Amino acid sequence: MESKVSDPTSAPQRRVERLSRVVIRFAGDSGDGMQITGDRFTATAAAMGNDLNTLPDYPAEIRAPAGTLPGVSAFQINFSSEDIHTPGDEPDVLVAMNPAALKVNIKDLKRNGVLIVNSGAFGTKDLEKAGYAANPLEDHSLEAYRVIPVDLERLTKEALKETKLSNKDIGRCKNFFALGMMYWLYNRPQDNTLQWIQEKFRKKPEYVQANTLALKAGIAFCEATEVFQVSYEVPPAKLPPGKYRNINGNSALAIGLVAAANKSKLPLFLGSYPITPASDILHELSRYKHYNVYTFQAEDEIAAIGSAVGAAFAGNLAVTTTSGPGLALKGETLGLAVMAELPLVVVDIQRGGPSTGLPTKTEQADLLQALFGRHGESPMPVIAAQSPADCFHTAFEAARIAMQHMLPIILLSDGYLANGSEPWLLPRVEDLPDIDVRFHHQVEGFQPYHRNPATLARHWVRPGTPGLEHRIGGLEKSDGTGNVNYDPDNHEHMVHLRAEKVARIADDIPDATVRGPQSGKLLIVGWGSTYGPIYSAVNELEREGVVVSQMHLRWLNPMPRNVGEVLRRFDRILVPEMNMGQLALLLRARFLLDVVSYSKVQGKPFKRREITDKVRELLGVT
Repeated sequence: MESKVSDPTSAPQRRVERLSRVVIRFAGDSGDGMQITGDRFTATAAAMGNDLNTLPDYPAEIRAPAGTLPGVSAFQINFSSEDIHTPGDEPDVLVAMNPAALKVNIKDLKRNGVLIVNSGAFGTKDLEKAGYAANPLEDHSLEAYRVIPVDLERLTKEALKETKLSNKDIGRCKNFFALGMMYWLYNRPQDNTLQWIQEKFRKKPEYVQANTLALKAGIAFCEATEVFQVSYEVPPAKLPPGKYRNINGNSALAIGLVAAANKSKLPLFLGSYPITPASDILHELSRYKHYNVYTFQAEDEIAAIGSAVGAAFAGNLAVTTTSGPGLALKGETLGLAVMAELPLVVVDIQRGGPSTGLPTKTEQADLLQALFGRHGESPMPVIAAQSPADCFHTAFEAARIAMQHMLPIILLSDGYLANGSEPWLLPRVEDLPDIDVRFHHQVEGFQPYHRNPATLARHWVRPGTPGLEHRIGGLEKSDGTGNVNYDPDNHEHMVHLRAEKVARIADDIPDATVRGPQSGKLLIVGWGSTYGPIYSAVNELEREGVVVSQMHLRWLNPMPRNVGEVLRRFDRILVPEMNMGQLALLLRARFLLDVVSYSKVQGKPFKRREITDKVRELLGVT
């Protein structure tokens, strides 16, 4: 927290300092409501006009034993008066609801950062569950931080003693007491949260009363005790004019698909099987039935994509959503969509693997699976979103390409983008491009695989159209007629044709752009969610006088036509990825260049500092 200026108009008893940005992390047990607490602080920051970026972090275990390390849930928010692109490297403030939350998160808190600890949860058994041999609040191990012990258990119970709730239910309100303290510390209004409480618990007035009292009690506690010697304010950010809403990646992606269906004047069909972290797209789209959206929760991944292929054949904007394990199960049917040349959007929200792996953590390790993870030569276009808000535009573009080029496409997001949030400037519907979908109706001379000479896209014919009955399936076909054909020369022709069809998408996408000098000593190349950390790292390096450039790839297959030419203008190429170097491998193989791979596979996104340190190492600067 970098102090900028004191507010001379504030009352003497309450000194207010102005900050440009703050990073807060709420951490506790899964039952402590940390995701709700973080989400409410985020909504308030958004309403106040701050730029923000969040990182929810929750356990994979549904019911891990309370107070244990595997059960720790956290929510980090970076809110600012400046343009930001990451949830922050290290928290300025850590709110730890129990010893386990403290143990898991204390290593990330910056030196001299504020540590608010729920001292009422530091009993002997609580410490044992977290693996503490001694009480960290008493053994001087936290001397590097500004420790503020607050007995949230007792104070919440005292504030709610007149309510009719049980002690257990009263204990569940302590997160709002902690939220009230953060609202006081950073001069946040209560109105947004009070309204949310009213709406959330409208059928349980006793919960409305209890959570309202807890929130106000946290604020009153700070005012009465002067536990903080100073409070802070973070002014609104200077964002481009327009209407904004705070949005996470999965919601933005779902809305992008709905917008594409609207612009193509087609029904939207989603065939999906629930899987973390993609399930929220199914939940979100199920709310848009009044926009001609149909959702089908299948019994498994194979049935989900099978239903989507059928919907594409029937003339719908067809979508299936999944994560890495589900993408593997969909592989055979993806081959069918490639062979049948049907438009299908396949959304893969990547998570840590292999196998069940890290189902609630983020990773970028599905790139090679998306490109090559099917039997036979079955090329597919692959596009990747770069931020939570960008998931809207990426989904819209994926749907456009699928329908106008008549092929299945894979859209890559990841757990960080899916659950993280940021302000989204709502586009005007009239500014979105129309998606021109034309179903074939001419009977005379009809051939189902007659192609557009520019894109090689075949006809799209709704089944049941009189006189336009045609064969479809997974067996190799003759070009044009679609008749089954096992001839070796025909097979080779069709393999190359399907590959060329994907390659020609490069004519329909923009060239890659370089941020910074257009040539030089070092180019950082990223894809997907590494955009924010790389962007922030380049900003920091520029302020220090270190010359470095950035190129971010939205399209992984086909790549923009100028990628090779751009790469050759730089002495060194650095590729940070949350995998073992998959894009780096592709760039080396395709362009025969020496690429420096920088891998991180910890289930967490890159920090800005990690990238700046690597750049300094490569350039030999300090």
